[in-house]
Amino acid sequence: MSGGERTDTRVPAVPGKRPGPVVRAPGQAVAPGHAIASGRVTGPGRVIEGALAGPLDGEVSASTAARIAASVPDATRRAYAGDWNRFTAWCSRTGRTALPASAETLAEYVSALADEGKAPATITRAVAGIRTAHRVNGLTPPDTTAARAVRKTYRGERAAAGLPNQRQAAALAVSHLRRIAAALDTGTAIDVRDRLTVVLGWAMMARRSELAGLDLGDVTEVEQGLIVTVRRSKTDQAATGRRVAVPYGSDPLTCPVRALRAWRALLTGHGSTSGPLLRRIDRRGVIAGVPGAKPAGSGPADGRLSGHSIGQILIRAARRAGLAVDDLSAHSLRAGGATGAYTAGADLVSIGRHGGWRDGSSELLKYIRDVDRWKHNPMHGAGL
Repeated sequence: MSGGERTDTRVPAVPGKRPGPVVRAPGQAVAPGHAIASGRVTGPGRVIEGALAGPLDGEVSASTAARIAASVPDATRRAYAGDWNRFTAWCSRTGRTALPASAETLAEYVSALADEGKAPATITRAVAGIRTAHRVNGLTPPDTTAARAVRKTYRGERAAAGLPNQRQAAALAVSHLRRIAAALDTGTAIDVRDRLTVVLGWAMMARRSELAGLDLGDVTEVEQGLIVTVRRSKTDQAATGRRVAVPYGSDPLTCPVRALRAWRALLTGHGSTSGPLLRRIDRRGVIAGVPGAKPAGSGPADGRLSGHSIGQILIRAARRAGLAVDDLSAHSLRAGGATGAYTAGADLVSIGRHGGWRDGSSELLKYIRDVDRWKHNPMHGAGL
């Protein structure tokens, strides 16, 4: 396929793995994270380990392909597809071949991304997406030796210029959480929802996708507080799920249980007792996904918020509370809950299990090091 050709992608498949049955016309490629819904790749009579393949042996149904697609998080599929589209567009502009791409083309593309000031992590993901596209199409991925050398030099250039090579979301301190909750204590539907979003996200140490994916039925009130069922997360691709215990808060404004009660009562008053926990609300205060509601704007019919919306809610609320928002993102809730718990004396194992981190997670240890820089500073008591 030439660099400028568009890809026909219908049903996403598994990034990093060849999806098996893929049908493509001569010159047609399948983008990373995608496969065509169904089709035959072998005809009758092909020999497989000494046996003849039947007419259906090379086919999968649309439902099977859909399940394969659903095994990969939506965000991952979108990111890989976007990276591939940007690469093919660049190849078209520069007269290079996208598939199969040479090691030299890959190195030049990495250099072009560096010239645009892309973050090293963005470049790493782009390279992964390009290599995945080759595997999906049954091709050998290009060698990355030169591309990695370019990226290494670029990291050094950024460091010398005083630019961070990895952006880290600021952890939301509990004192700032209280200021945000106070700013949202107005009783309006959107503020009731936003206070629950921020407080529950912090208390769960939740990823934004986990918060957005919660249904009303996933949050149960018990004597000690809340039991929140996270059915699937970034580190739980097998969808075994985990149950997060969220206790009462000492301050009514930052108590997750009270915040949930207020939001649930509001939804119940509108005749909604099931469906997404967090929903879109338009400028008139109309809640999406409740019976008879016709909110302005677009979005899912059930009104479910996106992960991106979680970050927007936090930033908007932080501004109202008079806080700096330059380093805030939805991840600030997760980081804030972890650092707050560690500062209060919780151990790494309980923090990791509560927030769904893998054992020995470098990300979690990074947050803890930020706290230890002061909590266990060797200069304390040194006599300065």
